[in-house]
Amino acid sequence: MKVKAVLKVKGTQVITVQEDNTLMAATELFFRNKIGSLLVVDDKGEIKGILAPNDVLKAVAGGCVENCSSQKVRQVMTKTVICASEEDELDYIQAIMTKNRIRHLPIMENKKLKGIISIGDVVNALIEVREVENHYLMDYIEGKYPA
Repeated sequence: MKVKAVLKVKGTQVITVQEDNTLMAATELFFRNKIGSLLVVDDKGEIKGILAPNDVLKAVAGGCVENCSSQKVRQVMTKTVICASEEDELDYIQAIMTKNRIRHLPIMENKKLKGIISIGDVVNALIEVREVENHYLMDYIEGKYPA
């Protein structure tokens, strides 16, 4: 199964934040949209980084408690963003996410953002594929198909 099949079901909406937004504004976006990552973009919509709730927690643990409300996203975001393509296979995506210990992966095609998928999206899609395969194999074993 390819990434584009997941995006077809999930949708392509991506919530973004700008580098100059505060961590408090970003945190509000996490809760309001019930999401686990924000793509950080500039005025042109180009990806500059990615922000996860863990990044905010690391900032708090690192001592930003007094100035956390004014600290900027650019100060704590992950600047190296790994991206994938709509044509990538989910097994490959799962391996990339596991190896790099990331939970969200932006999907790009011809330098254009097409969506974002989470490790949960990948696992759910792979489970569905395996369930269908198992169903057909069980039917075959039980002789439900004509020879």
